[in-house]
Amino acid sequence: MATLLKRHAYYKGPIKAVILDWAGTTVDYGSLAPVIALTRIFEQFGILPETELIRASMGKHKREHLRDVLFSDPVRSQWQQTVGNEPSESDVDELFQKFRFTQLEVIKERAALIPGVMTVYSELKQKGLKIGSTTGYTREMMAVLIPLANEMGYQPDSVVCASDVPEGRPAPWMAITSAMEMGVYPMQAIVKVGDTPVDMAEGRNAGMWAVGVAMTGNEIGLDEEDVKAMASEELKLKLRIAYERLYQSGAHYVVDGIWDVPFVLDQIQQRLWQGESP
Repeated sequence: MATLLKRHAYYKGPIKAVILDWAGTTVDYGSLAPVIALTRIFEQFGILPETELIRASMGKHKREHLRDVLFSDPVRSQWQQTVGNEPSESDVDELFQKFRFTQLEVIKERAALIPGVMTVYSELKQKGLKIGSTTGYTREMMAVLIPLANEMGYQPDSVVCASDVPEGRPAPWMAITSAMEMGVYPMQAIVKVGDTPVDMAEGRNAGMWAVGVAMTGNEIGLDEEDVKAMASEELKLKLRIAYERLYQSGAHYVVDGIWDVPFVLDQIQQRLWQGESP
């Protein structure tokens, strides 16, 4: 006769690692580099995708991101009119080759660290936490960004790219690979931080805690100067929408920027001590 065992949490230990996204979370305030690069590519064909459309797939492998834009209803129609045929997978391949080189240049322009990154990085290191990272960028693109970040003092223990795994976000493989590279487990001891819905899905699918970043990333989509210049009430409204979207995507917590992450980690730690799991 089968016996129903009482469910209980088997991990009540400390947080061991934080896995951070790149664009919009640690670098490139507003996550503008992919938007700029994709816009420039489609402009070559006389097509002007709406920024909101481009941002809808942010966080995915950049080839899949480009594909989503090309096959969306408005861009598909414009492609037929300007190019003369239905978009195809061969068109995706051709566009992605153009995009690769454009993105490499734009990454350099948008490589600055987001305020608070080095303070949080130092604090987490002092506490003995590992710092991993995942990104929708390919390894080729990160080969440009990693040295620039390192020069500014930011050196995560692990960098996993969408091109390193069988499937990018929302699949959990990048986050799991990062945990493996850092030698950290169980997944309940890891916190995934990012600025897109697929970041939240990546963390949740990996069995980790998921923390969304609302102000500095994709959901607001503006650089630091534009955010500071925005009227207070308008910014509050945009933040409220961003918070709601990230929570609906699976975030356990949402913060304005990386500078608020240590406070959330304290709350997650308390929940772990109490036997809670993600």
